[in-house]
Amino acid sequence: MSAYADTRARVEDYFDRTATEVWEKLTSDAPVSRIRATVRAGRDRMRAMMLGRLPADLTGARVLDAGCGAGQMTAALAARGAEVTAVDISPALIDIAARRLPEAHRGRVRFCAGDMLAEDLGSFDHVLAMDSLIYYTAADIGGALDRLGARTRGGIVFTVAPRTPLLMAFWTLGRAFPRADRSPTMIPHALAPLQATSRAPVARIGRVNSGFYISECMEARP
Repeated sequence: MSAYADTRARVEDYFDRTATEVWEKLTSDAPVSRIRATVRAGRDRMRAMMLGRLPADLTGARVLDAGCGAGQMTAALAARGAEVTAVDISPALIDIAARRLPEAHRGRVRFCAGDMLAEDLGSFDHVLAMDSLIYYTAADIGGALDRLGARTRGGIVFTVAPRTPLLMAFWTLGRAFPRADRSPTMIPHALAPLQATSRAPVARIGRVNSGFYISECMEARP
């Protein structure tokens, strides 16, 4: 099994069998702990930053929500008029996203459970990948950007865990635990290695730091 496929399988197992209930609650307006509240707030800020890279009016545009999770980005894109393909490795999260999508937007969204890089998903004007590449190596991210870029007319807006001293310390500590006993580990990245592994230019857009949520928005322009 390739490195990408191995990581994808671990991510699927985690979100579809272990973390579904936690993720469903985190992405709702249900009460959560103070720690998870910082994650929720950070994700809201990151989603807004990523959406800010796209036109306000997306009428007729084809957009891939790569790793749509519980569907918050999907709903926002559809509300702007986009024709959205929402894909996630977790069928359980796809079910949640489909159930939550407002009735008024359902004609503009196609939900798919599977690999966000699958070529049969089609071609797009824009791609958003929020926190769906954070478990992969720089080489795998570069490969993903190249595969998506071959079918994307506009930009690919995505997030990574930034390579900060704090996150590097967490990452190093996490590697000491058996893989079966923990969730997939985020891999911190700096900009230069991502630029080196992708054929498309990659630029840093901005960072969100909200308690336990630290994420960096980047954009590749095929």
